[in-house]
Amino acid sequence: MSAAADMAPAPLSGAQWSATLADEIGKAVLGQRPIIERLQIALLTGGHVLLEGMPGLAKTLLVKSLAQALGVRFERIQFTPDLLPSDVVGTMVYSPGDGKFSPHLGPIFANLVLADEINRSPAKVQSALLEAMQERQVTIGGATHALPKPFLVMATQNPVEQEGTYPLPEAQLDRFLFKLMLDYPAVDEEIEMMRRWGQVTSQPEVQAVASGAQLLELRKQVDRVHVADAIQAYIVALVRATRAIAARKEDSSREPRTLAFGASPRASLGLLQASKALAWLRGSDFVAPAFVQDIFLDVMRHRVGLTYEAEAIGMTTDQVLAEVLRQTAVPEPDAGAR
Repeated sequence: MSAAADMAPAPLSGAQWSATLADEIGKAVLGQRPIIERLQIALLTGGHVLLEGMPGLAKTLLVKSLAQALGVRFERIQFTPDLLPSDVVGTMVYSPGDGKFSPHLGPIFANLVLADEINRSPAKVQSALLEAMQERQVTIGGATHALPKPFLVMATQNPVEQEGTYPLPEAQLDRFLFKLMLDYPAVDEEIEMMRRWGQVTSQPEVQAVASGAQLLELRKQVDRVHVADAIQAYIVALVRATRAIAARKEDSSREPRTLAFGASPRASLGLLQASKALAWLRGSDFVAPAFVQDIFLDVMRHRVGLTYEAEAIGMTTDQVLAEVLRQTAVPEPDAGAR
């Protein structure tokens, strides 16, 4: 073996990469480690994320800090009622000098795009994201422009403000890998936040500790995580169980139907890819049932719809999905091993 081969660095492990990135983001955002892990999974799978939480929970700061720690180009789009699709994807601009039109690329041409308060813009603007999110390309003036790699959209929305907002349609929601719910910080975290950043001049600084090129290479390691046939069947059974609930006919001898519609096949793919990334981050070379269960709610909560009856009695999608997990047969704990 050559000396160069002997000196080659060992491949970066999932735990090392995750901890390095999370520690750097932690300079600006206290707590939220489970959310940061989910964002890392989205990066590793190329999936988009919908962040929902009350105002002031640092949703925007979290995404911006993630982009800074990753060392990629970041763009923020503030969605407002008067926003136009061309404000997102770009438009053709006339040049008086040569009498020609040339494309002016919009803020969507970045590695990490924050769609802030996405539900404040009407459907025509929201739909401008569809081609970009799914196809990783944008059409301007009849010409197709590829988006940079990696490319992810992370959108935020406020769950309490309904006036003047436009709920995302199911077709748009299904293109997000995760819907993540941000909660208030713990008491000690909020006190530490005031201690660190109570002064106007003491603002956090996040440095780049990774790169987009490194991320693309790490995705190859995630692809090598083994998924046994039993685990694949388990994932499909979970997703199809939501469709069975939605298709069930009303019967006086049964409980009321809780789901109006179940999850699409895109949910199966998302659950598979997210489970592989989670396994890799936690140092496993195969997907165990526990990884699927851990990620299930975040992948599924925005892909199913409650019936009016379920909403009337105060049920939530998380409650229905938790029952799906409980009733679906689980493979043996070591079923995912090679």
